Amino acid sequence: MKASAAAPSLANAAGHKNMLQLIQLRWLAVIGQITTICVVTLGFGISLPLPQMLAVLACLIAFNIASHLRWHEEPVVTNRELFFALLVDVGSLTAQLYFTGGTANPFAFLYLLQVTLGAVLLDRRSVWLIVAITSACLAGLSLYKVPLELPPEGWFSIASLYVQGLLLCFVLNAALLVFFITRITSNLRAGDALLADLRQRAAEEEHIVRMGLLASGAAHELGTPMATMSVILGDWKRMPEFRDDPDLQEEIAEMEAQLQRCKKIVSGILLSAGEARGEWSGKTTIVSFLNELAREWRGNRAGLSFSFENHIDADLPVVFDSALKQTIFNLLDNAYDASPNWVRMEARNEDGWLRLAVSDDGPGFAPEMLAQFGKPYQSSKGRPGGGLGLFLAVNVSRTLGGSVAARNRPEGGAVVELRLPLTAITLETDNGHRD
Repeated sequence: MKASAAAPSLANAAGHKNMLQLIQLRWLAVIGQITTICVVTLGFGISLPLPQMLAVLACLIAFNIASHLRWHEEPVVTNRELFFALLVDVGSLTAQLYFTGGTANPFAFLYLLQVTLGAVLLDRRSVWLIVAITSACLAGLSLYKVPLELPPEGWFSIASLYVQGLLLCFVLNAALLVFFITRITSNLRAGDALLADLRQRAAEEEHIVRMGLLASGAAHELGTPMATMSVILGDWKRMPEFRDDPDLQEEIAEMEAQLQRCKKIVSGILLSAGEARGEWSGKTTIVSFLNELAREWRGNRAGLSFSFENHIDADLPVVFDSALKQTIFNLLDNAYDASPNWVRMEARNEDGWLRLAVSDDGPGFAPEMLAQFGKPYQSSKGRPGGGLGLFLAVNVSRTLGGSVAARNRPEGGAVVELRLPLTAITLETDNGHRD
């Protein structure tokens, strides 16, 4: 996936989380309004226009229930929808302030909460619209409002009540801003981190493409000298001075075997690059493929104690790309380099996933290598270009929807586990269903 193409979806995902935060904030506003109405009417004996205020409160509750039902199912939230949600909150606050004294009500400063939320959640144009709308509402409330009928002055005189309300409004603003702005900015940071990860993946995939082009070009170039060497070796076998010498014949046979191996590697590179694909079109099964792969890899390594444990009970028809075959070879080769005497591979089919675990009894991974596992040129072998095998393995598995993880064994050595969804490799039947 390209990072630029993923950016809108990441923004929508963050918008969905922020909308859920607004819904939670609205429920707190409902609870706060009910509590304030009860305290003012019962505690201070102030008469409020309860039918009108409760009607506004009921509308706000209905809107929040509808918002919860909608955004519980719909994961995409746009800037316009966030703007409309904040506009509803501004309208509800304006209506409640209109029935409770307008700008004489200290809770008029809650407009600042709406403006701050808008500055965090909305684009620049929408934020300035919120500023203009809240300013217009505040100006209108200074002219048009329902005056409050206050009781006679006493210890809860108008000055005292206003100051107490102002302090309470400040505490509410501060607490809600700290709580929700922290959570909203956390959502934004999570989105930025995911976008950065996608950009890193795009860079790695571009790196793989360049490597693939280089490898494909090298494979084409190697074809001619290998064909020439094959002809020369064939001529040598028929020459009397070589034909009559058993030792030379044995060495020529070994050279031909190694040349055939080189040709096979070059063919695999071309197959991975999408060329000469017709050379490998036969169907196979998961058990047969893994058994043949283990036998082929073991055949070129004398003196190695190699254990392959195939725990797959239900055999399935599958299609394996040569890139995946080379990926498994890379994992085995890395284990062999770390542990020339013992390597083990286990295969399991668990909950629709193919799990291949390659173990060795070498020195294991250093902590810094585990932290950077799968990154290019991260290798303990100390040679230029090292670490590309695991890098390619991680990216090939990721392309198929799987993953590669590594850990050190308690008894020594390391385990590298490849996990692939069977749906990515299972062969489809003619009716479109997977076997």
